[in-house]
Amino acid sequence: MSTLSTALAAQRLSADHPAWAFLRAQHAAPAIAILGEHLGGDDKRLPAPVLFSKVDEDLAVLRDHGFELPQTAQQYCAAWRDAGFLVRRAAESTREEVFELSEGALTAIRFVSQLADRRQTVTESRLSTILAQVRELAVQTDPDAASRLRALREQRDRLDAEIERVAAGDFEVLDADRALERARDILALAEELPADFARVRTEMEQLNRSLREKLVEQESSRGAVLEDVFRGVDHLASSDAGRTFAGFYSLILDPARSAELEDHVSAVLERSFAGELTTQQARRLRRMLPSLQDASSEIHEVMTAFSRSLRRFVQSQELQEDRRIHRLLRQTLRTAMDLSGHLRPFHHVGVDLDLTSVPLDSVAVLRLHNPADSEVTEDVRTVAAAPVDVVALRDAVRASEIDVKELVENVNAVLAERGPSTIGEVLAARPATQGVASVVGLLVLAEAHGTEVGGEERVGWTSRGGVARTGTVPVHLFTSEVA
Repeated sequence: MSTLSTALAAQRLSADHPAWAFLRAQHAAPAIAILGEHLGGDDKRLPAPVLFSKVDEDLAVLRDHGFELPQTAQQYCAAWRDAGFLVRRAAESTREEVFELSEGALTAIRFVSQLADRRQTVTESRLSTILAQVRELAVQTDPDAASRLRALREQRDRLDAEIERVAAGDFEVLDADRALERARDILALAEELPADFARVRTEMEQLNRSLREKLVEQESSRGAVLEDVFRGVDHLASSDAGRTFAGFYSLILDPARSAELEDHVSAVLERSFAGELTTQQARRLRRMLPSLQDASSEIHEVMTAFSRSLRRFVQSQELQEDRRIHRLLRQTLRTAMDLSGHLRPFHHVGVDLDLTSVPLDSVAVLRLHNPADSEVTEDVRTVAAAPVDVVALRDAVRASEIDVKELVENVNAVLAERGPSTIGEVLAARPATQGVASVVGLLVLAEAHGTEVGGEERVGWTSRGGVARTGTVPVHLFTSEVA
């Protein structure tokens, strides 16, 4: 690459790559420490409330030691998510959201860890790994059978000579310093795999999204991607990332190699030099194979889920609906472009759209009600009960409910004195003691027990404030006694 192309590539990475952006962020040091502590170790993802709680505790400690961190944990996590340092996903087993580090954040955290590590960068272990890989690459890519046989025989001769020396007791045990050096190099290589897994998952998500976009945007009923899906072609598995991951997945799940690796790890941890490893390094070495198997199984499940959802998307009505919406949107944009030369963008066209006023936000920002916030801190005091005023209680009941019993007695008394009577005649003989409530009660009784004869009549009553009121009600005639 030329200097210009390299400079342009570096400029593009500095603007777009999350790892570079992470390193030059305003609070890069606290962010790398916090996220690396909680999401860069054994726990690769945490539920949003759990992460907020842990970040809050770290922020309090950092503020006590002079760091200017004015925002809350939720605000910082939201900013890190928007910047591409955190990835928010819905948990499959629960309804809450989980956070995990992006590929760029993992790369930045590993880079800072390597800068802080003072071990020598040029080691015998790395040189031996390079020589072994180059030798294996040269043999496996050699098309000449004679030269490959010669290389295999040389390897066999070296193994035979080594067997004879070990059988004679003439062999060298790796000293503790060099063994510790190789163990740390192995852990350094293993630390790069989480970023690789995150990169593969990101590529799978981007590929799945691009395939769906191609399916929706294809004008013809049968496109290349659509025909491939109908023929059973798995575009995700056949991509570069899919093929590379498939090789790794088959290797890590091979029973013989997995058992061999487990035995070797157990043997290494039993050696005397393993005591020089830190507790975290020993745990990572012991958990290396299970961690790789869990991460690779998760990526495999993601690929399988994407492939199935893509097939369902094609075979169901979702594709046709999305195509129709896409077509309508394009027609609308085309019409808007045609009208842009004749109408101003803010020209009133006589059509009003009611926008929703419901705010859209993440579930993770909701704050649960804490009963302790309304907890009474004062001691409970016993107050003597006041004497009960029966008259006041009766007045309160009458004020809140219609006294139907009184109204029934009034109607029956008027019928006994005057014979069949209307609501107005009942009120004239027995005034409304509850104001308009008595009028309403008589209307209810008239509809249930009286006869509507047609027409209207005026009735009167006195309000609670002592003001005379009048109104018009339908004429109902009470002819028989109300039970």
